[in-house]
Amino acid sequence: MKFKMVHENYNVQDLQRSLDFYAKAVDLHEVRRKTAEDGSFVIVYLSNAEADFELELTWLRDHPEKYDIGEEEFHLAFKVDDFDAAHALHEKMGCICFENHSMGIYFIQDPDGYWLEIIPLHR
Repeated sequence: MKFKMVHENYNVQDLQRSLDFYAKAVDLHEVRRKTAEDGSFVIVYLSNAEADFELELTWLRDHPEKYDIGEEEFHLAFKVDDFDAAHALHEKMGCICFENHSMGIYFIQDPDGYWLEIIPLHR
């Protein structure tokens, strides 16, 4: 039996704000979406040419308040080929939330508080 990871879901408060963030911060773009006939939810899958793994963003009409994501002890990790350029972009965006200089990594935070780890390609 073989298992392959295909996506991870994050629930978001403002879908367009999240789509804009992920496009700019980590080059993830919409590949498909599902919208409920009654407008109660929208699910958007994001990906890029670097991997077949997808990030699923779910917007729920009846959940307008900010999501409680606990102690933020989980994250999605990205390897980047130009670590310094990525760091400069994220610094300019103001989304760096934690840096671990001894490990050579840092984390950014999306508009809903989810953490994304940024790792140099050759680490």
